[in-house]
Amino acid sequence: MAIEKMKKLRLLAVRDQKKALLRKLMLLGCIEVSEPELSELSPELRQHLAKEGSDITKCRTDCATLVQAVELLDKYVPQKSKLLSAKPETEVGTILDDSTLADTIETARRIVSVDEAVRRGNAERARLAGAMDSLKPWLALDYPLDGQGSQRCAVTLGFVPASVPLAEAVQSLADVTEEAEIIPVSADKTQQYLALVCFKEDLAAALDALRVHNFSIASFGNAEGTAAENTERLKAELEELDRQKSELIDEISAMAECRQELKLCADRMETKVAYAEAEGRLYGMESVVALQGWVLARKVPELEASLEKFDCAWELCDPEPEEYPEVPVQLRNNKITNALNMVTNMYSLPSYDGVDPNPLMAPFFILFYGLMMADMGYGLIMILAAVVAMKKMHPRKGSLSFCQLLLYSGISTFIMGILTGGFFGDALAQIGKILGKPDGWGELWCLFSPMTDVMTVLIGAMVLGLIHLNTGMVISVVEKIKKGDAASAFWEEGSLWVILIGAVMMALNVGSVGGVPVVLVVGCVMLFYGGSRGAKGFGKLTSLFSTLYNTVTGWFGDILSYSRIMALMLAGSVIATVFNTIGGIANSLWLFIPVFLIGHSLNFALNLLGCYVHDLRLQCLEYFGKFYKDGGRAFKPLEVSTKYYLSLIHISEPTRPEPI
Repeated sequence: MAIEKMKKLRLLAVRDQKKALLRKLMLLGCIEVSEPELSELSPELRQHLAKEGSDITKCRTDCATLVQAVELLDKYVPQKSKLLSAKPETEVGTILDDSTLADTIETARRIVSVDEAVRRGNAERARLAGAMDSLKPWLALDYPLDGQGSQRCAVTLGFVPASVPLAEAVQSLADVTEEAEIIPVSADKTQQYLALVCFKEDLAAALDALRVHNFSIASFGNAEGTAAENTERLKAELEELDRQKSELIDEISAMAECRQELKLCADRMETKVAYAEAEGRLYGMESVVALQGWVLARKVPELEASLEKFDCAWELCDPEPEEYPEVPVQLRNNKITNALNMVTNMYSLPSYDGVDPNPLMAPFFILFYGLMMADMGYGLIMILAAVVAMKKMHPRKGSLSFCQLLLYSGISTFIMGILTGGFFGDALAQIGKILGKPDGWGELWCLFSPMTDVMTVLIGAMVLGLIHLNTGMVISVVEKIKKGDAASAFWEEGSLWVILIGAVMMALNVGSVGGVPVVLVVGCVMLFYGGSRGAKGFGKLTSLFSTLYNTVTGWFGDILSYSRIMALMLAGSVIATVFNTIGGIANSLWLFIPVFLIGHSLNFALNLLGCYVHDLRLQCLEYFGKFYKDGGRAFKPLEVSTKYYLSLIHISEPTRPEPI
């Protein structure tokens, strides 16, 4: 497969047909609308062009409101759905029909406003509950919290830490005045709650004496009456809040019947947002609008057939090399390579003048993943999970890529499990021991075992690494030759291949003249000369050292990275075997089964993620580093965009659009 070729579109259309034109382009789904390059126009024309207005802000707000309303209904009135159920289907014409949109948006706003009232009530309830908690220590005190004492006496409520001996506080108070008393009210693990009674003229001295013991005056705000009276009032307010909350939740529940309509309208607003964004990129004058964008080259005949129905003029041209950084990128894949889209998107899309990495990466990624996991049982789980998900959910785009990658990696894992003899580790052999079967029962045939053939697996991983890296170099050579840079390919990749051949010949004691490995020496000379090309003077010497260092350390590190294939294969097998051994200690199936399920669930989850991450690293760092040119921008066409429904293309339109 390859990177989709793009055409640059410039179009002028009659203003009266703007809405119908954008609608048609949306149905085609093959055009990314961008702002026109005004610098290419004459000054006289530029001064008459103005940017088209759009209601993008309102559309985004309404779309967010509809989505929020759906989420609130799911929160307050959860809807039971089948596991791995597919999205409901609807026709594109239904998505574009906005006849009921205004009423549904009002319903969504009402749901959101009711939820806001519930949240305000919850906040008020928390405040009242906190106030009640603060009154609990004072419930035994039959004295108004806002009391002012008597004509001569002052009553002050406060607290000291629980660690303070009350006798010491009483003694400190007695040292400054004999006409004062501390009345304990209650205590808990942190505080002692007290009432200080003294003459008003002695209050300042009494407080100073108690502050030594960290005495703090209690604050009750605007509370009136005793703590018990205030608690009863707060209870009544809480009951009223609970009643109001119940009514509000019932109101939201009553609107649950609008859930599907809200979802449908949310998708309608997603489409209107896309339309408004495209409209906002247009420029126009009194009777004409100008559109510029990028079109999939293979869709040009279909586009031209549609544009002929409009009063417009257009121009299609190939992008110039200097425009390549601006050209959006879309990869054209088949069922196999489409699975690798999630890997490429996670790293970076290729540049428009680069190479599509998916078909070049797919066999290696799937093979390496299978080698790392290498267990028939785990492979079967992955295959079944992928098949069931694709059958039940009918995934698209990113979800489809994930399911396909899971399926292909599961097949590879199963095949490698056959070669290594792993079926949930050595589970069958352990079950045979528990059941009293003869020795060797349940042991599967294997071509090699990660438990006993560690060096074989390590050497095999290194060989695969060499093949992987050299494939990347071949791709790099092809790309350089296509761009007319054959010299770089000869001095860079060519010299490395000569060195590799020379090293093999030296190891086999072939091709040496007088004990000198001629081919290896020639390769080193080529490498040093190629690395110092263009350098002058002292720069040639430094370039020789940098070339030597980068080549030796770079290749050594790259090859060594592939040992992770062996490490992950060995780790997964060892962990699986350990759990099987633990389960078989008691020689009972009743103990083996739960240990088996828990242990292998953990091992499978760990390997599922670990193998993906390490496989991704081998592709993105070692492999891509040889040839990949990233930096591409994803192609985002104007199209019908949905979140809750699968839209089906089935819409009839008049031969010639009517003016708006």
